[in-house]
Amino acid sequence: MKLGIFGGTFNPPHLGHLIVAESVRDQLNLEKLLFIPSANPPNKRAESLLPAAERLAMTRMSIEGNPAFEVSDIEAVRGGISYTVDTVSALSAMFPHAALHLLIGADNLLEFETWKSPEEILAKVDLVAMTRPGFELEKTRAKFARQASFVKVPQIAISGTDIRRRVKMGRSIRYLVPRAVEEYIMRRGLYR
Repeated sequence: MKLGIFGGTFNPPHLGHLIVAESVRDQLNLEKLLFIPSANPPNKRAESLLPAAERLAMTRMSIEGNPAFEVSDIEAVRGGISYTVDTVSALSAMFPHAALHLLIGADNLLEFETWKSPEEILAKVDLVAMTRPGFELEKTRAKFARQASFVKVPQIAISGTDIRRRVKMGRSIRYLVPRAVEEYIMRRGLYR
């Protein structure tokens, strides 16, 4: 089985996440793609981060209707800081016969060597770098660029930061997030 791993804060999950995930799933012919909301990412400030349970709920709503997408609560259940090496180690034990593909933004490739145990991660997964605006594949000198596969994805200018700002200002987020997520955010008064 070819299994994609798509981690992030998903704070909130938005249509950009879904579009790039489906693009990679289709191009790499992945049988399943796991969305994994982090518990506590090592590189993001916690004050604007909703609890993992809220982000898991919204991510589950987001993927509804796509049988190739699943949500994993592996990081939320484990708690603590969400290190990718711990997640891929657990997933490789859970899916011993699967070919694991870790999806990251191509810009993250530039800092991949600073992640906890990058060599151990690469021993367990195929690294898939999704292109981002302004990232020139041919000019990268990232230490692990040779070990990554590059996949071009649609350039979607939607960000969680902008969505949270819009909600706080009382502006529309329609067509930026799935309708169920928009309703959930409004009903629960999130990001206000």
